[in-house]
Amino acid sequence: MIKQTIIMGAAGRDFHNFNVYFRDNPDYRVVAFTATQIPGIEGRCYPPGLAGKLYPEGIPIIAETELVSVIRGHKVELAVLSYSDISYPELMHKASVVTAEQADFMLLSARRTMLKSTIPVISVCAVRTGCGKSPTTRKIYDILTSMGKKPVVVRHPMAYGDLTRQAVQRFSSYDDLNRHRCTIEEREEYELLIDHDITVFAGVDYQKILEEAEKEADIIIWDGGNNDTPFFAPDIHIVLFDPHRAGHERFYYPGEVNMIMADIAIIAKVGTADQGQIELVRQNIARHNPGATIILADTEVTITRGDRIKNRKVLVVEDGPTLTHGGMSHGAGMVAARLYKAAEVVNPRPYAVGTIEDTYRNYPHIGPVLPAMGYSSSQIQDLERTINNTVCDLVLFATPIRLDRLLSITRPAVRVYYNYADRSDGELETMLRPLVDRLAVSSLPRPLQP
Repeated sequence: MIKQTIIMGAAGRDFHNFNVYFRDNPDYRVVAFTATQIPGIEGRCYPPGLAGKLYPEGIPIIAETELVSVIRGHKVELAVLSYSDISYPELMHKASVVTAEQADFMLLSARRTMLKSTIPVISVCAVRTGCGKSPTTRKIYDILTSMGKKPVVVRHPMAYGDLTRQAVQRFSSYDDLNRHRCTIEEREEYELLIDHDITVFAGVDYQKILEEAEKEADIIIWDGGNNDTPFFAPDIHIVLFDPHRAGHERFYYPGEVNMIMADIAIIAKVGTADQGQIELVRQNIARHNPGATIILADTEVTITRGDRIKNRKVLVVEDGPTLTHGGMSHGAGMVAARLYKAAEVVNPRPYAVGTIEDTYRNYPHIGPVLPAMGYSSSQIQDLERTINNTVCDLVLFATPIRLDRLLSITRPAVRVYYNYADRSDGELETMLRPLVDRLAVSSLPRPLQP
């Protein structure tokens, strides 16, 4: 009997789970995707060209607020949660709502949804959003190229636009970003990689993406999103931990899955964390994954013209997802403002407009900083207006991209850069080199038997 199914998602993991498990599976009929976390991604359709022969009209994408009505209207028997960085209480609340409606609630195992590559894969994942995956990815790329390897990066999806056009995306220049009509959130993940001369693949159909990446590389770096598990089966699984959120590694899904599966556990941001927080994270890793190798790392914060910050009233613009579903009150921008002795960090709330006002209302934990929200053109306009409304001497951009290329800013600005730094010099490279060498040997063709 065919089981009526709904997939609960956020325009990423949900589509991947459908592609690899449900798309051609005659035992299930997916009646809808629900959408949450990312503003404005509902109201679309997962197109027939991606949905497959069982779905000639595609699959509607609706707001998660309509979950109960869809379960009732379609007599849904199964709801599959397929998004990341959700707390255990919230996860179980959703499970309770579903099961109260007499439907089953399902989590697909991480391994079940991983595609197998013909070349080695190193995954960079985390236990929460905003732990420092991106600078770690760039560091690993440098280590691999110094070993004579030819890596490419495959990024976790951010499928916020035309899904058919986004099926397979390749980025190696700013022209590619414009051609694919990338949002601020996408640019935040791609620009610094492009600046680093790194080719990046992303999109919706990760089987096809994997095939394209394998044509260009001898090793793949999986650059994860939020605290999700990798879409490709990793040969080396690297997981980032944030001691500023010590204990979260045990209370957010699927971050704890990453912790348990990690080969290398990197406790990041140790230079600004309390020693007790660092030790708690270390103890949790040792208890729940005693086989993992633990590395301490830091975030190296630098600023062009840092002298301009001292004694000035500064508006700090931080990475959006780190503050929203990442749960942080501030990020590297606030650290830089304190480090370079700003006279005041101006609270932008009184100056916020439109969707930025909504963001503060939806995420009241955010501190006196501005999240760089830019999932749509209207939200980008609201961000620009909020920045220009704010009474300050200087704008301090701590986002991974040059926002002044996308926004017309009327105030002077400086930019914060942050990079991976080993706490013990060269520790990550010392750990990785022999592992990568062994991968290279194991992937060589076997000699013919006599």
